[in-house]
Amino acid sequence: MLPCREDVLFYTNQLVNITSIVNTEGEKEISQVLHTLISSFPYFKENPSHIIRQQTVNDEQERYNVLAFVKGTKGQSNKTVILMGHMDTVGIDDFNQLQDVACDPEELHKALESEDLPSLVEEQLQSGDYHFGRGVLDMKSGLASHLYLLKYYSQHPEELEGNLLVVLECDEEDGSRGILSALKDLKSLREEHGFEYVAAINADFVSPRYEGDENRYIYKGTVGKLLPSFFITGAETHVGSCFEGLDPNFIVAELTRQINYNPDLCNEAFGETTVPPVSLKQTDLKPSYTVQTALSAYVYFNFFIHSWSPRDVLSKLKDQAEIAFENALNLYKERYKAFSKASSQPYVDIPWKTRVMTYEELDQLLNTEHGSAYEDHMKEFKEELLLDESLDTRMFAVRVVEEAWKWMTDKDPAIIVFYSSLYSPRIEVSGKNDLEKNLIDSLEKGVESVQPHYPHPIVTKNFFPYISDMSFVALSDDDAGIKAVTDNNPSWGTKHYANYDDIREINVPVINIGPYGFDAHKQYERMEKSYSLEIVPNLTNAVIKNLLG
Repeated sequence: MLPCREDVLFYTNQLVNITSIVNTEGEKEISQVLHTLISSFPYFKENPSHIIRQQTVNDEQERYNVLAFVKGTKGQSNKTVILMGHMDTVGIDDFNQLQDVACDPEELHKALESEDLPSLVEEQLQSGDYHFGRGVLDMKSGLASHLYLLKYYSQHPEELEGNLLVVLECDEEDGSRGILSALKDLKSLREEHGFEYVAAINADFVSPRYEGDENRYIYKGTVGKLLPSFFITGAETHVGSCFEGLDPNFIVAELTRQINYNPDLCNEAFGETTVPPVSLKQTDLKPSYTVQTALSAYVYFNFFIHSWSPRDVLSKLKDQAEIAFENALNLYKERYKAFSKASSQPYVDIPWKTRVMTYEELDQLLNTEHGSAYEDHMKEFKEELLLDESLDTRMFAVRVVEEAWKWMTDKDPAIIVFYSSLYSPRIEVSGKNDLEKNLIDSLEKGVESVQPHYPHPIVTKNFFPYISDMSFVALSDDDAGIKAVTDNNPSWGTKHYANYDDIREINVPVINIGPYGFDAHKQYERMEKSYSLEIVPNLTNAVIKNLLG
């Protein structure tokens, strides 16, 4: 076991002290600090070309990744292990009156001693084995572990049979522009130095999966994430004549009821199951108050996948939307009939039918009907829409669908299903090829070697359950799955673009060995020192040696 605890803690504190909130100047600052720190290691003074500060591409922000590598001198192997992790954090607003010390673990610890804390937080604060602060768990202690190993092997390249490449990326907490940009350098470094990428090891945080869970988890592969979105049109009417129209909010409410928390939309693979989808935004698209019902509404959902492709998800959600639409119309009829009876007014059969289509189907229909006039108009519309910097990719996408809908000849109520944000691909590491088999075997041997040094079980599972940049170093989807993303995202190629071919070119199996703790993204974010500062670096090192040896 390497005596790494104090060094990793020192690096952790250095990094946490930098307020590197995503989409702020802090991201730029931390990349400069990391570049300066690594450049001060004697190895990198002698090999300055082995460290790169790379500016992200296709990014509104000025920010940078830091890549550094050590070439081992034990043998002639080109095998290369990638260590990866992000240096940005979420914000600190949740710290409330403690914002001033949110990024100072020592001062925060003192301040928390006089706070009224939940019992578990109080117990762990007093134990002395937990470290508090924004980013301490997610994931600067993981970065610190990587830094320690990078420095160690820069001092002992004779112990390294192969190469170690560290990728410290920005923008993980928002659009993953950091890792998507880093793929270009990973490719060029491979070509220039002959690197043979055999595995990637991420160091994002791990937490208990349920109350009382004592396991510390290692993950092979990762969950995928989609943002399926729905544009819903109704039939506008004055609220005084409400049954002469159809409120899209009524349909969207039924749609949310149908999809939210629905266990039928959990994806099981290898005995592990995703959490069900949950809505992240629901709104109508009326710009201001009027006494007429809205013309349209919008809702989008978080959707995790293990084995389903983006095309599978579109198909399943189209089915769910049809069920919801039919349920909404049936309930509408039931209430309309009850009102007609109560008010002694005649009931008139409603003219609307269930109608659901994907954005791809809508776009193809309008192209067939209107040809180049439609295509040219939408291209110009998107270019103009890009000038509105207030729109994120999700609102940009729905504005495109809203504009396309204006070209419809038949404007009867409908639901349009599409994607409106980055697809974070799912990754399976199941032993389907030699690289995966070697990584799994190396991990199993590594766990076996360090488990005697730690009292709690170290358990391996198949899918990292949170969104991370692990998704962008390998691709389990085929071309049809990716095409479902590109053809059904209205902002694709304008407001939003990701080069999935770059991912496929790297395509290296990835695992996560990260710090353990509680409340990432919350006020009491904290990591357990023993596991995070000692076991994580040593387990990572064991896997590296097993892979390269």
